[in-house]
Amino acid sequence: MTTTQTTPTPTPSPTPSPLRLPAFRRFVLAQLVSAAGSAMAPLALAYAVIGAGGGAGALGLVLATNTVPTVVFLLVGGVLADRLSRSRLLFLGNLLAAAAQGVLALVVGTGHASTGAIAACGFVSGVAVAFTTPAAQGVVTQLVAPDQLQRANALLRLPTNAVKVVGPVAGGLVVAVSGSAWALGFDAVTFAVAALLLLGLRLGAPIPQNSALADLREGWSGFWSRTWLWTYTAAGTVLVAAWLAGYQLLGPVVVEQEYEGARTWGFVQGAFSLGLLAGAVVCLRWRPERLLTVAVGASAGLALPLAGLAFGLPLPWLLLSAVLAGVALDVAGVTWVTAFQQHVPGAELGRMSSFNQVGERLAIPLGYLVVALVSPVFAGRSVLLVCTGIIVAATLLNLCVRDVHRIRRVR
Repeated sequence: MTTTQTTPTPTPSPTPSPLRLPAFRRFVLAQLVSAAGSAMAPLALAYAVIGAGGGAGALGLVLATNTVPTVVFLLVGGVLADRLSRSRLLFLGNLLAAAAQGVLALVVGTGHASTGAIAACGFVSGVAVAFTTPAAQGVVTQLVAPDQLQRANALLRLPTNAVKVVGPVAGGLVVAVSGSAWALGFDAVTFAVAALLLLGLRLGAPIPQNSALADLREGWSGFWSRTWLWTYTAAGTVLVAAWLAGYQLLGPVVVEQEYEGARTWGFVQGAFSLGLLAGAVVCLRWRPERLLTVAVGASAGLALPLAGLAFGLPLPWLLLSAVLAGVALDVAGVTWVTAFQQHVPGAELGRMSSFNQVGERLAIPLGYLVVALVSPVFAGRSVLLVCTGIIVAATLLNLCVRDVHRIRRVR
């Protein structure tokens, strides 16, 4: 069992906005800077692979290689997030990501890119994600009062989503004009700047009382005892895999074949990010009582752009579907994180987050590889339609779980 954090847990207060807290502002700024580069990275990565002569199969391998180390090391990252300073873990993780993206930019820029080299850099980036994701889940609870959690989560996403509106469009133009290396290099710089900002956060660390293995076993017991948590995670296992395989893998490939390539895909991603921004604004004003019900139901919106691509909708309708999916995803994200933070003790947030993240990411490499293998046999649109059906089915099944509807807002 772990003692309380050396940084005192904030108590409810009438503070009108978490942005009045200097530490929270620093955290928001670090996330904003990192997001500025990361908004360009998926598009730049996809077209770096395509530019190196790869197709859906090569891109699937690269994306799977990026995801596998995250799944493998997430449990370690979760245990460390409940034993060490979360701000220090975030600093080290961002520094590692900066190095990986910097090397990738150099490899692509010098013309030595290959599927293997790109995958190796993606592997290192995946390791970095494994150590930053669980730590980030618990940081907000150390910075703001419990009654301010939803507002803080929405404010945290608002500026980063704003950057994502422009980032993919700018990324598409940069890739089309100058190549992927410039966008990847910019991403590396933003990770480095974010690391320096997080180094100054200086959150306290807990004092471990048990071994890391004992903490892991205790965490698993806590995870399994919360039906709403493990069923949400189980649904996410197939939903997230279907979404990423359809959108991130097949999306740019289908757009390259049937629309106008990198520029069009940049507009689609920009529209999706515009929806994310609108979703964050919604969450600043709307405070639903049944947080988890809203989170689960809103997840079905991710099916919209996949269906749009599957049916070959004209670009304006495709952009609208991407906007609506973005709104749905951000509403789902804010309500889920708020429910998670309010119903899981602060000392367990790292481990509970890691179990959730492992579950949701477990099928992603398989999804990438399956889609990469079947795409030469079946039309991309048909595979996208299957992914759409999986997302809808997973959402409906999760809504049938009674405990999901019992998770209400803590006032």
